[in-house]
Amino acid sequence: MDYTYRTRDVCSVEISFHLEDDVVTNISFYGGCNGNLKAISKLVDGWTVEKIEQYLRGNTCGMRPTSCADQLAIAVRKAYDESHAA
Repeated sequence: MDYTYRTRDVCSVEISFHLEDDVVTNISFYGGCNGNLKAISKLVDGWTVEKIEQYLRGNTCGMRPTSCADQLAIAVRKAYDESHAA
């Protein structure tokens, strides 16, 4: 299923991705540091929700309490939890 997540407290405004079971693919960031976010998207393509959380959750950007990578980890967890709600 395709998901879109509105980010908070970062330069990118939105993240879209595809979630099949717990595997995340086709990640796109809108706004933010274009080159870095394209690289992150390519590097984690095909990773599970858990692996994305393990590597990216809690990363910060400068003085901000979050980062685009952290927002991706939050987004995929939210999508996974919503898709597996009873």
